[in-house]
Amino acid sequence: MTERLVIIGGDAAGMSAASQARRMKTAEELEIIVFERGHFTSFSACGIPYWVGGDVTDRDELIARTPEEHRSREIDLRMRVEVLEIDVPGRRVRARDLEAGTETWVDYDKLVIATGATPIRPPIPGIDASGVHGVQTLDDGQALIETLESTGGRRAVVVGAGYIGVEMAEALINRGYEVTMINRGQQPMATLDPDMGALIRKAMDGMGIRVLCDAELTEVLLDADGRVRAVTTADAEFPADVVVLGIGVRPATELARAAGLPLGLHDGLLTDLSMRVRGHENIWAGGDCVEVLDLVSGTERHIALGTHANKHGQIIGANIGGGYATFPGVVGTAVSKVCDLEVARTGLRERDAHAAGLQFLTVTIESTSRSGYFPGTAPMTVKMLAERRTGRLLGVQLVGREGAAKRIDIAAVALTARMTVDQMIALDLGYAPPFSPVWDPILVAARKAAIAVERNR
Repeated sequence: MTERLVIIGGDAAGMSAASQARRMKTAEELEIIVFERGHFTSFSACGIPYWVGGDVTDRDELIARTPEEHRSREIDLRMRVEVLEIDVPGRRVRARDLEAGTETWVDYDKLVIATGATPIRPPIPGIDASGVHGVQTLDDGQALIETLESTGGRRAVVVGAGYIGVEMAEALINRGYEVTMINRGQQPMATLDPDMGALIRKAMDGMGIRVLCDAELTEVLLDADGRVRAVTTADAEFPADVVVLGIGVRPATELARAAGLPLGLHDGLLTDLSMRVRGHENIWAGGDCVEVLDLVSGTERHIALGTHANKHGQIIGANIGGGYATFPGVVGTAVSKVCDLEVARTGLRERDAHAAGLQFLTVTIESTSRSGYFPGTAPMTVKMLAERRTGRLLGVQLVGREGAAKRIDIAAVALTARMTVDQMIALDLGYAPPFSPVWDPILVAARKAAIAVERNR
């Protein structure tokens, strides 16, 4: 008897689940229907700032697999169709065709929720005006590019200084805009501690980006045509021809909430290790709409990253297809760049460690990306957190230039393995003058942290 799998959402998690399930079961065994309300599937949201900034010239380069390619694998992918309701007891969903305006109920045996996340829009006057853009989907990116190409002015305001905000600020600078960034935090990149965020701010100042910290958007002012003309904070007004929101995202779980499915403290869906929604045998969830276990703090977190979403989809598809796979959790690894400055972090910040009730020590070291005598060597700053007494690694933050960011992967592996900083010193890392000093910066930080731990025992 053929079972029916219904998937809500056609990006990373949803289509990975569909593809993996199809690899394991034929169309005669498993019918797969995917509802996607947008115009695109399987695209790289992380690449949108580079498309807007001109580093990526063709939008289609960000698309990993088209709807036609998915359909050729016997996946019934229905574009521009939005799911409006999940009837959990009846095992069915209500879907609306956004082009035709018609609605239908579709039954399911198994359901996957991969609704992603939505950009945060603060509830202030004018926030929905023409010229104000969130950047989450290719549709969002296309709309922003159209605004940039049609507006006569060259003044942009970016609200928020997280990864997307910082990357969008650079993209707008590359397009010849004067950029003002409004950030409610003490420094840019709240995913770092403020002392490391100060390095980012210095780099942004050098690019000509005006960064306002400890400031909050209060209103978007409109012209006679209803377009943005300026924004205000508590004590100033800034002209703007375009506004980009980089405040962050929240899980798109309105459907799940209305259906009575379990949500966590961050409004993300709660799942077990197999990515099955807790308390529901036939419903799975993955991607930016779920919360995941932080392996360092032991708490649930919401982390919107394509790397996790693709893994979630693979795991869901394997389990639905009759196999077995689990997602144990994350350590919170992320990288980004500001011009030629590379930024990376993994594990806990100081405030995360405080919130988890951990006692810890921090060390910060200055090193270089290569041997000091080798051409092209560049400075690098590494900050490391270690648990007091035990010396267990808790987190690493890194700011440097070429060759810096991917060193964070060493720390990510060490965190996953629950290594101590003393154990890290003995890691057999590769060395040659073009690639690193004799003592890699991560090992220098680990050695300094180990000494600090020993002194505080």
